[in-house]
Formats: sequence, C-alpha cells, structure tokens
Amino acid sequence: MVIKMFAFGSSSGPALLQKRFIWLKLVLLLSFVSGSTTVSVTGKKGGSVTLPCEIEAKEIFRISLNSWSKTIPVCQTEECSGRVFKQGSCDIVIKDLIFTDAGKYILRVFYHNDQPEQKQKIREYQLHIHDEIAVKTGEELKLDVLLPNADKVQHQSTRGTEWVEDWGTTDGVQNKRMTISDGNLIISAFTANDAGTYRILDSEGNILITVTVTESSTESKKKTDSTDKDKTGDMEYQVPVMYWIMSTGLLVYVFLLVLTLVTLTIRKNTPVKTSVI
Repeated sequence: MVIKMFAFGSSSGPALLQKRFIWLKLVLLLSFVSGSTTVSVTGKKGGSVTLPCEIEAKEIFRISLNSWSKTIPVCQTEECSGRVFKQGSCDIVIKDLIFTDAGKYILRVFYHNDQPEQKQKIREYQLHIHDEIAVKTGEELKLDVLLPNADKVQHQSTRGTEWVEDWGTTDGVQNKRMTISDGNLIISAFTANDAGTYRILDSEGNILITVTVTESSTESKKKTDSTDKDKTGDMEYQVPVMYWIMSTGLLVYVFLLVLTLVTLTIRKNTPVKTSVI
C-alpha cells in the first residue's frame, strides 16, 4: 500500500523523489509517536505537576509542547509569568493546575541543526487531575468537568464498588437528578447518595479528572453551636449567681460590723451600778 501511495500521480524524476522523502518523514514521525510509551502523570487541582523529559541534555536546540493539537508556550525559567515553564534540560512544569489542563501532551525535543532528523525525541504524557470537595446536604453540587475531549462521566458511590455512567457523549445525561449547563454537571439538591467519586474519561478510556465528593453534614455544626450556646448560657447564669453571693456576703459582713459597733456603743454608754452595803 505504501508503494502505491508513493507511485500515485504522474510525477516522475526529482518531484517523485521529493514526494517519497516527504512521505518517509511522515512515516518516521508517526512511528516515533506510536512507538513511544505514554507516561501517566497525576496532579491535584491548584497544585503543580512535572512532565519528566528524561532525555540527555547534550545538543538540545529547542523543545515544543503540544496538547489538543495546539502549541503551548513554554517559559524558559520559573520566573516567567506563565503557568508552564522549563525546568532543567527539558522537564516541563505546569503550575496552578485547572481541570482543562487534563489530557494528552506531546513533547518534542529538537537537537541542533547539524544533528540528523531522526535524533529528534518525542515524549507522550497523559495528565490526570484530581480534586476533593465537600458539599452540605441540600446545597448545589456543580462539577466543571465537561472538557471538549470528555466522553463519559462515571460515579462510584461511597457505599458501592461499581461505576455507574451519569453522562456520555452518546446517551447524554443518564442521572435524572443531574443537569448540564455551560460545561458543568449540576445536582441542585445534594444528598448522601450523591457522595462518592466522579471520574471523567476520554474516548480512549483514559481518566482525565477524578473528583471525590464528601457529605458535609450540618449535624455536627448544630451540635457544636448547641454546645456553645449551653456554655454561654451557663456562663450567663453563673455570673449573676456570683454577684448575688458576693453581694449577700458583703451585706452580712456590713450587718455584723454595724451590730458590733452598736453593741459596743450601748455598753459604753450604760452606767455601771454599784452595790451599797
């Protein structure tokens, strides 16, 4: 089949050789990409992750990073204002991770012009991003996870082991309590059954995003508030009692002091009777 492709058309001589050379370059490039092992990398939303290059730094001319068929600008140092920068010879660091960073990356390392073209190195990465959130019962759960390359959303409850498909590009929303708006999966009134792990897969079955959702119960908060109120009430009750005891003690002390003074005064003013023999 390849020979037929090379022989296609009426070109001959140098033009035919040039076409064959172009096809050969394309075949070599595809063989590099398909033959390379995909490196799985995981990072937490808001954190940073490193795409390890693991290529000898000698004679590296430049590097190129692509994702979603787009070239991603790579800063040469960490001091750049961008979120993606080069570290070491060709490691790539992505900081302040967001869900849209998830997916496949292809790193191309180019050597100096005097190096043969087959010396170009290609690395492929699959970036998975995870996050954890807590939602109160009755509140809205919103997951901004419907990336352009998302194919399925699956849910595993905290009480189960099976993965249930909540959304798919083919069948759409399969969870009756779930709606879609602006790329978000929304559950209007969160319940304990909605807790668990949600994962987003691409069309090849690679995990793009994992979100662990826990129930933030209001019972503990109510108990805490109730305890605080009880303590406050006890303090409010104890303060007047203390004042009452102190006031009563002071009054008793004043009363006894006055009584003592009156008794001494009476004794002083009372004449002493002498007996006549």
